[in-house]
Amino acid sequence: MQTGHLGEIAGIFTAICWTASALSFSLATRRAGSLAVNIARLVLAMGMFLLWSKVMRGLWTPSDATPEAWKWLSISGLVGFVAGDYCLFKSYSYQSAKLSMLIMSLAPPTAALAGALILHEKLTWLNGLGMLLVLSGIAIVILKRPESDTNKSRLNYPVKGLLLALGGAIGQGVGAVFSKLGMGNYDPFASSEIRVITGILGFIVIITLAKEWRSIGYSLKNNKAITPLIIGSFFGPFLGVSLSLLAFQYTTVGIASTLIATVPVFILIPSVLIFRERLNWKEIAGAFLAVSGMAIFFL
Repeated sequence: MQTGHLGEIAGIFTAICWTASALSFSLATRRAGSLAVNIARLVLAMGMFLLWSKVMRGLWTPSDATPEAWKWLSISGLVGFVAGDYCLFKSYSYQSAKLSMLIMSLAPPTAALAGALILHEKLTWLNGLGMLLVLSGIAIVILKRPESDTNKSRLNYPVKGLLLALGGAIGQGVGAVFSKLGMGNYDPFASSEIRVITGILGFIVIITLAKEWRSIGYSLKNNKAITPLIIGSFFGPFLGVSLSLLAFQYTTVGIASTLIATVPVFILIPSVLIFRERLNWKEIAGAFLAVSGMAIFFL
């Protein structure tokens, strides 16, 4: 089977899936709260994985995975799904989502560094140029508008929020490396199922310690949150995460993570077509830089 640029293509489709999930989860979070959405999306995705696995593999669970795969994929689930996502969502309490997403752009370089240290992956100078262009484009798109509070210095950011967002970026980058380490040639969807199982267990512990079960149950009674939750769960932890593991399987984690990080650029498309927003020149320039960087990975 010719794989060609299968990893890079999977990375781009992951970004498209995560764009759909980001829009859906944004709506669901406003209606049910971030902690409720975090646990509900994983439970819904788990149901999807059970059905997919039974139909496609004849197994309800990844019972055919090796102990080594279970170990590293479980660690990946805890580092990425639980610690990384928890830090990211928590950072929103201290600063704008825009600033958090800008710091999350550090996830690809973190993944590339961890990939070099743990997996001994190497990037060519052309790969490095592509990453630089993509990340520069993402930064321009995210920083398209000035901070709303003009009385504050642009450098006057809450340290706790910055550290939490940085924790999210590190969690996502290192989690990607552990995913590739544990997956090997194993099925990406079954590998994602292991990560989701671990993620559910991790959030059960967090919610129990925080004594939030009652408030979460109340939040999820909002029927208007169910549809975006289901859509987001399908395109996020089910299809999107599985495609991301496919990307890690066939290209370096640095390149895959960079392509996956282009969600802020892809969100510009529904912003124009669905929400009728107008793009300014910075957004157009940022999108052009990001697309140019993506194109370099296919040379």
